[in-house]
Amino acid sequence: MSRVGNKPITVPSGVEITVNGLDVTVKGPKGTLSKTLFENIEVNVENNIITVKRPNDEKENMTLHGTARALINNMVVGVSEGYRKTLDLVGVGYRAKQDGKGLEIALGFSHPVLVAPVEGITLTVEGGTKIHVDGIDKEMVGQVAANIRANRPPEPYKGKGVKYSDEVIRRKEGKKS
Repeated sequence: MSRVGNKPITVPSGVEITVNGLDVTVKGPKGTLSKTLFENIEVNVENNIITVKRPNDEKENMTLHGTARALINNMVVGVSEGYRKTLDLVGVGYRAKQDGKGLEIALGFSHPVLVAPVEGITLTVEGGTKIHVDGIDKEMVGQVAANIRANRPPEPYKGKGVKYSDEVIRRKEGKKS
């Protein structure tokens, strides 16, 4: 039995939700998000409470039930509060600077790494070594942050590279003589 799918979602004030068949649209103070959900899942909105139901207990319907509820909850939180990922640049000479709406990052390569701006995502630099990725779409914020991190992931010996601010790097002992 799905524990996630059965939880009701409380809609905060200032957020409107519209269900049109399989399409769910959420409008809030930060913007608008819409998503097409799965065929067998039913979404009901009553008195600012969203409930998600499935037709039966088949395995596929049970998995889609929890996923649909999580996607709707992420949209509601995104348009009301927004999402943020923070990346740290660790290493001598590793720094970032604003380049219009995008970023120019020095990561020890012979060339700067350019990060193009993505629609709906705000990239900001704090102190030259912290990068904030902000947006209303949780999936998009996570993907942009992962793409920036993939340019130079942290290495285990000195911990140099691009890491999430809450990430813990397991360090290895160096060579013994």
